[in-house]
Amino acid sequence: MAALKLYHNPRCSKSREALALLEAKGAEFAIVEYLKNSPTASEIEKLIRTSDDRPAAFVRTGDASFKEAGLSLAPDADAAEVAKLIAAHPALMQRPILASADKAVVGRPVENLLKLL
Repeated sequence: MAALKLYHNPRCSKSREALALLEAKGAEFAIVEYLKNSPTASEIEKLIRTSDDRPAAFVRTGDASFKEAGLSLAPDADAAEVAKLIAAHPALMQRPILASADKAVVGRPVENLLKLL
């Protein structure tokens, strides 16, 4: 089993860039298509807590569906609050995200993923 997981949306250009980058580097990883197999709030919270990014960085607040749903998120929202929001609205999870057993990185820019290789 791969030690790394790429939380991936094949329709997203940045996510496809991340996939190509990891493949070019010969990285061994599993792909998690999070829109088909949504992570639980506790799984999302673990990703957030093992990242150096602030919790709000895991949410696509600029996405039209975020605004259309009337959602809001404080810049200083905690991991549990963000995880709950993403679990309820998986399409709003930032992508790509690369995770190991004890570290997660938001791939914005995709070169951030190299921190785990």
